[in-house]
Amino acid sequence: MKFKERKITVNYHQVSYFDEGQRQALPVVFIHGFPFSKAMWSNQLEALKKDYRPIAYDVRGHGQSDSGQVDFSIDLFADDLLALLDELNIPKAVVCGLSMGGYIVLNAIQKQPSRFAGLVLTDTQCGADTSEGRDKRMKTIAFIKKNGLEVYADESLKNLFAEQSFQMHMEEVEFIHQTILATPTEVVCRTLQALADRKETCSYLPKINIPVCIMVGEEDRITPLPMAEKMAAGIREAHVVVVKGAGHLSSLEGSDQFNRILINFLEANNS
Repeated sequence: MKFKERKITVNYHQVSYFDEGQRQALPVVFIHGFPFSKAMWSNQLEALKKDYRPIAYDVRGHGQSDSGQVDFSIDLFADDLLALLDELNIPKAVVCGLSMGGYIVLNAIQKQPSRFAGLVLTDTQCGADTSEGRDKRMKTIAFIKKNGLEVYADESLKNLFAEQSFQMHMEEVEFIHQTILATPTEVVCRTLQALADRKETCSYLPKINIPVCIMVGEEDRITPLPMAEKMAAGIREAHVVVVKGAGHLSSLEGSDQFNRILINFLEANNS
């Protein structure tokens, strides 16, 4: 699936994005996880382009987007999202964030809640890193700086995918492997620091008063079902859907299921 790459200046850096479908239709913005790119949403763009305006962009430093000069933070990434909506003249959108993308969405909605028509939170959570989790990220940064991305990429794959995906979704596994290796080492380290420094968003959840769909892979070991259920318990209009047979990358491993759930959510809440 080939989509036209577009570039736009947002918040003093160049953002690469896809903007497909119907210009006057409901915008659905997709934010990838770490350390991936907008290309991970190809199946979703294809599924939605007939009836919606699906948009996927590369988070600062990832894919084809510039890094800019400032320190990375989830707060900065959220500002980038809101500035992108401004530049594209989108007053309100449904936003879907996977993993780190979910952290970005939950930060951004606190700044400008009126910009969001609905949320799709995928394989993500609202908590900050524990001290143990933060220490692990610091050790990972040191390891990558010393040894490069190869070993890190191989180890990441083991956690990202469900066991059966290594036989059933070999193409997707290799795609993610190559995406990680193509991300500059400096960007990986700067983003790991941003993830370690992020603040919790669980305390904000009761203030969210728009429809929210929370999807989680059945075999997600990074942000498992209890984390999804914790978020749903805090949000008035949230429901959890499990993507069967998927790990942490449910939009790739279970794309048909994922797309059905997503379209049902959009049809039910934005008709």
